Amino acid sequence: MITWIRKSVTRRIGLLLVLISAGFGYMTYYFWNSPLSSPIYYSFAIIGGFVLVVFIIVYSLINKPLKKLTKQMKLLLTGRSYKRITTNRIDEIGIIAQFFNEITENLENISKKLKEEQRMSSELEIASSIQKAILPNKSPDIPNLEVVAKSRSAVEVGGDSFDFIQRKDATYFYIGDVTGHGSPAALVMMMVNTLLHTYSEMYSSVYDIVVNTNRILKPRIKAAMFMTMVILKWDHLNKKMTYVGAGHEYILIYRNKTGEIEAKPAGGVALGMVPDNSKLVKEQEIKLEDGDMIILYTDGITEARNDKGEMYGIDRFKEAIKNYATQYGPEGVTHHVALDFSQYVGNAEQEDDITLMVLKYTEKKEVQTDKSTNWK
Repeated sequence: MITWIRKSVTRRIGLLLVLISAGFGYMTYYFWNSPLSSPIYYSFAIIGGFVLVVFIIVYSLINKPLKKLTKQMKLLLTGRSYKRITTNRIDEIGIIAQFFNEITENLENISKKLKEEQRMSSELEIASSIQKAILPNKSPDIPNLEVVAKSRSAVEVGGDSFDFIQRKDATYFYIGDVTGHGSPAALVMMMVNTLLHTYSEMYSSVYDIVVNTNRILKPRIKAAMFMTMVILKWDHLNKKMTYVGAGHEYILIYRNKTGEIEAKPAGGVALGMVPDNSKLVKEQEIKLEDGDMIILYTDGITEARNDKGEMYGIDRFKEAIKNYATQYGPEGVTHHVALDFSQYVGNAEQEDDITLMVLKYTEKKEVQTDKSTNWK
């Protein structure tokens, strides 16, 4: 019964009015029947007192709390500092106060999230600019070799990585893919990039570069994080191409004489999976003839799907390379394969980073018209 009355302000006022009316009615009856005083004067006093009590009740139960509520609401609406309303009432006024507290709490949470998102967006922009500064923005000039690379991240920062590391008598090319994408993948990518640059100054063998990079990387990343990679070395003087794989995709080789594509397993194990990969990777040679091309890529291309959920796939990828390699050099191949890829996936959301690198061996160096590394 008490809770039923407390849940409604009108019930509370009604009950109080009944009790007060009963009290003042009794007083009026008493004074009208008293022989010692003039009843009419007391009646006016009782009526005045009744009105005053009613005013106090209405003011304390309705007007005062509503005034307090509207004050805080005005502060909220005008963007000024407001306070939460503390009350133990369960009637309409209490419900309004609780609603105000819920609204302001939600607004505060939204504001915190917006600030956090702005902070993260700012940090992502910084990370993205750092990543772009690390990755090459154009292809280098290399004796007897033409190279073109294109890349596009799925988000602001990605886990795909590639680079051209030029030394006195050799050039190193690598392409890699860190598990996942976003900031964690980008950090691992930048660590690997730095290590590869450092060890390429210390060692001439890609085997030694990969083994030492893994040795330093493994204890510094989470167990679930790793990076697949393949790195090639082009010996300028001997015109010799060697490579070491670290659990990456196939190395595709377009043979100019036959017009066929050879798929060579990269081999090895991903960087960061085991503490010591020295017995799991090996350096191998790729013999090249005039016009042969080497194609390196990440699984963001072959595993991409269109609106129907159909995968682009390695077979379609190889067929596209074959079709365009007979007509174009590395720039034309990357451009037209990118067009074929884009037409196939259509408007489907890009779920993974995509990177493509094409190298062509030429006895007589061809002229490159576009060295940009941006995916088109």
